[in-house]
Amino acid sequence: MKRFQTAKPTLQAEKTRFIRLFFLGSFSLALLTSCYSFTGSSLSPETKTIEIRDFPNNAPLMNASLSQEFSTAIQNRFLQRTTLKGTKEKPDILIEGEITDYSITPTTISSSVNAPGGNIQAAQNKLTITVKVHYENHVPNEENKSFDRVYSDEAVFSSDLDINTIETSQVKVVNERIINKIFNDIVANW
Repeated sequence: MKRFQTAKPTLQAEKTRFIRLFFLGSFSLALLTSCYSFTGSSLSPETKTIEIRDFPNNAPLMNASLSQEFSTAIQNRFLQRTTLKGTKEKPDILIEGEITDYSITPTTISSSVNAPGGNIQAAQNKLTITVKVHYENHVPNEENKSFDRVYSDEAVFSSDLDINTIETSQVKVVNERIINKIFNDIVANW
């Protein structure tokens, strides 16, 4: 049985192959990146600066850290996911608002034989946060995109869980959802 032996490529052939692959890869990459565009953005190219004011917590039920957490999270979202620069003087975009509701309410009721007197108790609780947002677009011919809206979201969790233990994580989840809605309404035009 004969074995076939292949000739080893010469150094010159290896270099030529490498150069061809390099240029082919570079050309393909350039072609693919030139085809991409984020056409869903409603921000005009003239939009360069943003001011996001703190959102005070005016909800009847007080969460001491909610205002700071929400304000920081929304500022980070816009500054990290857009090319906008933060400013306090004549911004192209202004976002401000307030937290109007923060509540934890029972949602699913169950009767418990183990509860004193067989009382009815909550099987699940719902954390709700509501935020009122005022958005101003000061870019010429973009002023009509300004709006005032109310955003709300919630998280449902078992009443067996200690609220003091899970409140921080649940607030973060709800804040993220609300901020996603605000961001999409302003930047993604969805």
